[in-house]
Amino acid sequence: MKYAFEAGVATITLNRPDIFNSFNREMALSLQERLRKIQQNEEVRAVLLTGEGKAFCAGQDLAEATAADAMEISKIVDQHYNPIVLLLRQLEKPVVAAVNGVAAGAGANLALACDIVVAKESASFIQAFSKIGLIPDSGGTFFLPRLIGLQRASALMMTGDKVSAKEAQEMGMIYKAFPDDAFENEVSSLVKRLAQMPTKGLAYTKALLNCTFDLSLDEQLRHESTYQHRAGVTDDFKEGVQAFIQKRKPEFKGQ
Repeated sequence: MKYAFEAGVATITLNRPDIFNSFNREMALSLQERLRKIQQNEEVRAVLLTGEGKAFCAGQDLAEATAADAMEISKIVDQHYNPIVLLLRQLEKPVVAAVNGVAAGAGANLALACDIVVAKESASFIQAFSKIGLIPDSGGTFFLPRLIGLQRASALMMTGDKVSAKEAQEMGMIYKAFPDDAFENEVSSLVKRLAQMPTKGLAYTKALLNCTFDLSLDEQLRHESTYQHRAGVTDDFKEGVQAFIQKRKPEFKGQ
């Protein structure tokens, strides 16, 4: 796994390109550790997750999962993927998944756990679990039905059909699909823009989205009031109001 930090953006690149960035234990635990460090680093104001080479991530390294000394598959899920999903959702900064190629199995579902998913037009998404007799994990049965509806999610999970990036955008699975030759510039522009926005306000928005499907309207309205109070006492709110009054571009500090 590769890591870089510049201008408020932390870039994590899954880096096992010879096997389509499939996860082994080392990479899963490294990603968990990196996400924890990012949470504690106030200089990081946006996160980019992408893959090296031709793939975003093909999910679990099956050679590791079927080795003689391999952990039972549910333990791999419990120790490797579930902590990553929770860290992505609990991270108090926006996370962009830049899907540069195939995203299959757990790789697809980790992307969908991010706040914003963009992809190359040549990329694809596959719920590959049924092809080897497994169930969709890594939050797949949670996120995908919420994104595209129960019928489509059921079909994609049961058939294992490949979905192109354009199709994924059209059905609401991802935010945008970009032409391959424009992908890097579009991704860079997006994450830089997020890194210059009011980070605490974005974190509060994320917290509200995390609970929106579990609460009644009355409960959600009370949560909105609570988080709006928190946002209203930030330095970035004050800066945003002053910039609006003065008709200038705000300079948010993430505070």
